[in-house]
Amino acid sequence: MEHMNPTTALFPLDITADALNARLCKGEPVQIVDVRSGGEFAGGRIAGAKLLPLPELAARQQELDRETPVVCVCQGGHRSACARDQLLQLGRTDVASMTGGMNAWARAGLPVEKDDGAPWALERQVRVAAGSLVLLGVGLGWFVHPLFFGLSAFVGVGLVFAGVTDWCGMGLLLAHAPWNRRA
Repeated sequence: MEHMNPTTALFPLDITADALNARLCKGEPVQIVDVRSGGEFAGGRIAGAKLLPLPELAARQQELDRETPVVCVCQGGHRSACARDQLLQLGRTDVASMTGGMNAWARAGLPVEKDDGAPWALERQVRVAAGSLVLLGVGLGWFVHPLFFGLSAFVGVGLVFAGVTDWCGMGLLLAHAPWNRRA
């Protein structure tokens, strides 16, 4: 269901993947702004999407056509909602966030473009890094000193925090890793 923007009855604040796809199939003019990192964008995006990472959005918003509505997209919907709100505060009235992000787009079976040699998805990188740190903490705690078990506990607390708040510090760090930067 679309929640309509009060300043323009024709464009919603939130839009589903299916509703966005329907607009695109009808040939309606829409700018898709992907606010994820370059690595995430390379790993899978909606055809025709423009990469404007969230930290750069305000500085680069002049790159957007003022006459064409904007739909912000991220991986799960949180960053795109932040981007939408940021653009609304900067004076745009025709901007929406795609609920559920690229996860919802993929679940709907809609087409995804991907660069050859793209890095793993950020979620997968976080799982590998967190699992590796837990194993390291257990191994060091068992063979070196019991205080190293604290590393595993720290990672566990971080994962619970990420799940509850939908904010992942490890994901943000990995997004800035050299292999996740789009050339």
